[in-house]
Amino acid sequence: MRKAYYYIPVFIFMISKPLISQDLFAPPVNIPVFLSANFAELRADHFHSGIDIKTQGITGIKVLAAADGYVSRIVVSPAGFGRALYLQHKSGYLTVYAHLQSFAPEIEEYVKRQQYNQKSYTISLNPPVEKFVFKQGDLIGYSGNTGSSGGPHLHFEVRKIEGEKPVNPLIFNLGVEDNLKPLIERLVIYPANKGTLINGYNKRLTLMPTGKNGNYSLGENNAVKINGIAGFGISCRDLMNNTSNRFGVNYLELQIDSVSWFICNFNEFSFSETRYINAHIDYEAFIKNNILIHRMFVLPNNRLSMYRTYLNNGLFDFNDGNIHQIKIIVEDSYGNKSELNFKVKALLDSEIDKTGPQPDVVNDDKDANKSIMLMPFGKSNIFRNDSITVSIPKNALYDTILFTWFSERRKKGFLSPVHSIHDRYTPLHLPINISIKTDSLHGIDPSKLLIVSIDESNRLTPAGGTYSNGYVTANISQFGNYTVTADTIPPVITPQNFSQNSDMSAIKELRVRITDNLSGIKSYTGMIDGKWALFEYDPKRDLIFYRFDADRIAKGSKHTLKITVTDNNNNTSVLQKDFFW
Repeated sequence: MRKAYYYIPVFIFMISKPLISQDLFAPPVNIPVFLSANFAELRADHFHSGIDIKTQGITGIKVLAAADGYVSRIVVSPAGFGRALYLQHKSGYLTVYAHLQSFAPEIEEYVKRQQYNQKSYTISLNPPVEKFVFKQGDLIGYSGNTGSSGGPHLHFEVRKIEGEKPVNPLIFNLGVEDNLKPLIERLVIYPANKGTLINGYNKRLTLMPTGKNGNYSLGENNAVKINGIAGFGISCRDLMNNTSNRFGVNYLELQIDSVSWFICNFNEFSFSETRYINAHIDYEAFIKNNILIHRMFVLPNNRLSMYRTYLNNGLFDFNDGNIHQIKIIVEDSYGNKSELNFKVKALLDSEIDKTGPQPDVVNDDKDANKSIMLMPFGKSNIFRNDSITVSIPKNALYDTILFTWFSERRKKGFLSPVHSIHDRYTPLHLPINISIKTDSLHGIDPSKLLIVSIDESNRLTPAGGTYSNGYVTANISQFGNYTVTADTIPPVITPQNFSQNSDMSAIKELRVRITDNLSGIKSYTGMIDGKWALFEYDPKRDLIFYRFDADRIAKGSKHTLKITVTDNNNNTSVLQKDFFW
């Protein structure tokens, strides 16, 4: 029998639970509470920090204070939470209400004054303590679709004031009905190293469990035989009453021979750790196929606090010739539970069929335009040649990697070769720095250069960058294909509901579309009669709009509008029109 020498850290976290009154918060809407998303759902680069409450497909639903409290923060932004309120409560919690269409009238007027004072639509305010005080059930605003919202809804959060850690709102009684058990959709088994064989192969094995009503198995035709160290992953979703949406789960547990080998609880996390989601999930499966798989083992540089117990980092050495009973438990926030039960035959080295399928062999390409080097996750790493420098800071990687690079010429319009920097299926926790050598610029203004990433459809995404001594340098957050190009084209400004000398007397707002070809909109300014005017920005529709305000411009007269838009490479466009209002 082979003797195992892999290191065996054992982590068991005992976290005391605060005494929580389930009636501490009331629902923040006075309509039936149905969800479109729940707490800690798996998202791109982050865990969902609240619940999304359906607003019947419309905006303008009344939003109510979930408990007695005062407004501690107000945010207005074209991205993120859009228009959002933060209420602080004596219980030690604060609540967040995001993607609002508008605030309560007294808050709305206060915000507008501050926007005009700061000459900015985007604003973050901390009103004087208890300037805006509300009782539970008071109107604080109206639901909307602002910011990065994908449709009308209310994003609602509960956070601990200390550290502003989001907690699961469903631990409180918010009127959500759920007696349905989660679905278990996929089991994935991963080799931990090149010596592990899973059903004869050194590669992941994906199996589709069968079952219903919380009881799942692999079926008689899905025998699992493993020789070596392996880990498990699970793809699962939750269900709730009265909605067809699918949700994230609240609790995961892996048992091996009745021993709790890995436990994860999704009731609380810190914003500072949310990007560790890319180590928690099978990142490659997500990027390639948009499939979300929970790893039930821990990568070396994964520091999520949601892991309650794990032995041997969640990995198990199947080398003793025995049959091992595996149980995976999945629960939702209301204790509805599903289980997947199956057996694994652990093969001895002597039982391996040397004439059968062998481990996959990596064919290291020795081409002159390709380089390979080992990069440990726990140290800084630098790759450099005459055309590129890649600097990866300590702890930017979740695991040690065999870093690869190669370059190739693509098409005209690029000012450098296209550099393939490792692969986009390996996640980064921290931004890394790249410097790419440019070709001859042939009179192109160096300030207009930027680095762009290129996807499989040849779509370009700007990464920014600055030029110095023949190189363009930028920080990037993903591996992939990168090159240098130039953005010399200014943004396009297009009036939507007016033209020169339009009579706008019967119109409520001016609407203008602003777009950019590459580097993206950096800033915009609207002026009416030489004075700053509050133009709101909806980037989902590439739209800025001004609501006519008789307190700030004279009614029944001619006015001059001037809009200036600048992109991230400082190309600027100006639109000027006269109108009557």
